[in-house]
Formats: sequence, structure tokens, C-alpha cells
Amino acid sequence: MLICPRCGGKNFWRLATGQKRCGQCGLTRKFDKTYWNSTKMSPYWKGRLLEYFCLGVPAYRLRHQVPLDLKTVQRWFRILRIAIYAHEMKEMKALLSRTEAVAPPAGGAVRFGSDFTVTNGQLALGIYKGNSRVFALPASLPAGDAETKAVAEAGHLHVCDETLACTLLDIRGNSVVVNGEKGSRKGREIPADIEGFWTFTRQWLKHYRGVPRMYFPLYLKEIEWRFNHRSENLVKLIRNLLDQRVPADSDLLRP
Repeated sequence: MLICPRCGGKNFWRLATGQKRCGQCGLTRKFDKTYWNSTKMSPYWKGRLLEYFCLGVPAYRLRHQVPLDLKTVQRWFRILRIAIYAHEMKEMKALLSRTEAVAPPAGGAVRFGSDFTVTNGQLALGIYKGNSRVFALPASLPAGDAETKAVAEAGHLHVCDETLACTLLDIRGNSVVVNGEKGSRKGREIPADIEGFWTFTRQWLKHYRGVPRMYFPLYLKEIEWRFNHRSENLVKLIRNLLDQRVPADSDLLRP
């Protein structure tokens, strides 16, 4: 059932344009549009750019290869990342609900939250392994705590237990960049899946030459999705995701 994001109304009029109008406040929107139909770009170029995206070609490298404005390409790539983000978050919540946990178990002072917060110019990232998959989450490290100092001094991957690790990423201007080298604190062995994911993540973040801080969660979930499906046909997978309905309260799809 559709619910109006403005007033919470549930009665709608269907218009000839394909849009729906809330009978209570008059808000008019195409509530049932899919990610694929979120842009007026031709289906041909949407398909071509989707292939470039799955091959890992950044938008700025396509500015001389396709007859489209760079901002148009960037917006389409952002729509692809939003579809991936929605899917990965749904998968993660389903896993956590099956394990009857509100959040992945955290070791020591590490705590997981819902938002990425920046402390002293650095962003804390948690990596959780479960059900043969790897998920990346915001992490919180209390200032002055021994765990925080261990991660900050090491500047690389810090392992808490066999299913959990955390690290810090630098914020430079409005971009998130890779810092430090891979590794763990002495006396701890990095789980293979977590180490593989961290190496994979570092390579992709360097490939993008720094990620906009505003859209960092989208890039992170894209990398997570690529890693968890690295042996599958990404074009086919993401094409199925694009047929999903866009949430009515999604603001990231706006130009």
C-alpha cells in the first residue's frame, strides 16, 4: 500500500500521466517508478553505461567516449549505486535478523552505528563477516580508548575477532581516501575473507581517486556488492536490481 511521504495519506488518484496524486494533500508523484526509469536517458545508453559501470570504468573517464554530459553519466552511476545500496542493506538486515542481533557483535570498545561520523579528520569503518559474506558498516571508537589508539597508531586493518575488524580512513577536504597499509596488530591473524575484502576495497578506493564524502556509503556498498558477487555476472545482477521500485522518500535520485 502506498503512503504519502508528506501527510501519511493512503488514498490516491491515478492521473493520465501515470502519476498518482494524494487525495489528502495533493502531492503528485510517480510513486511506482523503478530505478531503470528514474532518468530520461535512452535505454541504449543506459545499457551501455551499465556495462561500463560493471567493468569499473569511472564516470570521468567516459567524458570523451560517450555523447553525454558528464553530470548525466555521474547521475546514472549514482542511481546504480543507490539500487545496490538498497539491496545490500536489505541483505545485511536479513542476516542480522536471522542471527537475532540488532548489530554485529563488537569486540572491545568498537561499536557499530547507522551513520558515518568523522573524528579528528578520520572515518571509522567496521568490516563484519557472516554467512559467507562480508558487510561494511560505520564504526564508533571512543576517543582516548586503547582500541582507538591501536587502530590510529597502526593506520591499517585492526582485527577484533574472527568475524570483526575495523580501520580508519582519512578525510581530505570533501573526499574519503585510503590511508596506511594493510595488516593487523601483532598477535592477531586476519581472517581470509576480511583480508580479501579490505585489499579489494583499498584497490577500488584508489581506483576512484578519492570518494566524495557525501556519497561514501554508496561507494562502500558498491564495493561490498562487487566483492560478494565477484564470481557472478554483475550486469545481469544489477539489471534485476534496477527493476525494483524506488522508495517514495528517496532524495538521492534528484538532480
